[in-house]
Amino acid sequence: MLAGPTAVGKGTVSAYVRDTYPDVWISVSVTTRAPRPGEVDGVHYWFVDDTRFDAMVDADELLEWATVHRTARYGTPRRPVEEALAEERPCLLEIDLQGARQVKQSMPDALFVFLAPPSWEELVRRLVGRGTEPDEERTRRLETAVEELAAEKEFDATVVNTEIHAAGDELVALMRSRLSSDSGRSVDSEPA
Repeated sequence: MLAGPTAVGKGTVSAYVRDTYPDVWISVSVTTRAPRPGEVDGVHYWFVDDTRFDAMVDADELLEWATVHRTARYGTPRRPVEEALAEERPCLLEIDLQGARQVKQSMPDALFVFLAPPSWEELVRRLVGRGTEPDEERTRRLETAVEELAAEKEFDATVVNTEIHAAGDELVALMRSRLSSDSGRSVDSEPA
């Protein structure tokens, strides 16, 4: 499970892992927010309206869900995660802090990795540089980021996202190490 503050690069690191480590199963979250330029439904997120999201919550179809940055809702579909875990595949859930805390309650033995920025200044630069949010939204996200950064101690490990490939490689090495120690078998840690 990977979490961290807004604009730290969770999505970019997850995309690197998806492209480099095909054996790692990556959960696709559901969200009520509109797609950003270049995002593809079913690849980056499942984009749904509020009615569909409510139905998923009511049917207990989500492992976790939360309202993020006081605007849109995000959640992790439960069934695909359970199926991947049953296959003993390395699984990556890219979620926010609220979701991480919910997953920790239901899956305390999972590996919880915090993705941290190299510095506060770099986090601000990344958020402003991506240019996907208006000023008011950026301010709200930075306020939330302060709270998210303070939660780092709740995680099993921290990966500092200085370079995407290094952060992704370190994340997968941690995942495989946990899977190997949990199953008592050796797992190759080289990229495909």
